This record gives sequence, C-alpha cells and structure tokens, in this order.
Amino acid sequence: MSAQDQTATEAAESTETDRRGARRRLVGVVTSDKMQKTVVVAVTRRVRDPRFHKYLTKRIKYKAHAENNEYKIGDRVEIVESRPLSKDKRWRVARLIERPQEV
Repeated sequence: MSAQDQTATEAAESTETDRRGARRRLVGVVTSDKMQKTVVVAVTRRVRDPRFHKYLTKRIKYKAHAENNEYKIGDRVEIVESRPLSKDKRWRVARLIERPQEV
C-alpha cells in the first residue's frame, strides 16, 4: 500500500467518523445467546474506590445485535455503539476476538 493510498483511506475513515460521531467500542464476554439475533455481553472494568483506594470489579450487561447468531456463550467479542435497534439494544457486535478452549 502506497503512502498516497494510505492517506486516502485515513481521510475516508475520518470523514465517516465526523459524519456519524465517535462510536464507543467495548470488549466483553457473551453471557447469553438464547434470543434471536441478540446476545448479552458482560463488560467488566476495574475502578478504584475513591475513599478506600481499593479496586472494585464492575460488570455491566449490554444487549448487542448479532445478525447471524454466530456467537456462543463464553466468546470474547468487541461491541460498537449504534442507533437504537429495539427497546434495549443500542450496540452491535463488531468482531469476534477469541473463542474459549474446548475441553
């Protein structure tokens, strides 16, 4: 890829970001795949308690759109913010990061 092609690609990506706005990307684990075209993704983050200075684990569950029902429980996925797709769904699955090891 030449430098000129690379700058053109970067320019196209930046105009798309400007037009739609910056979209948040989170990484989490699929905890439920029982719905059609929807998975529940648990995103875990560690925050420091302001008073006691200990680290706490916070988990938030997001319902994310998965068009082909290809993600299973335990898969690590990246989700991206999107327009509202239903009452609870405001995220869609962008890509599969890794599958758990099968025993």
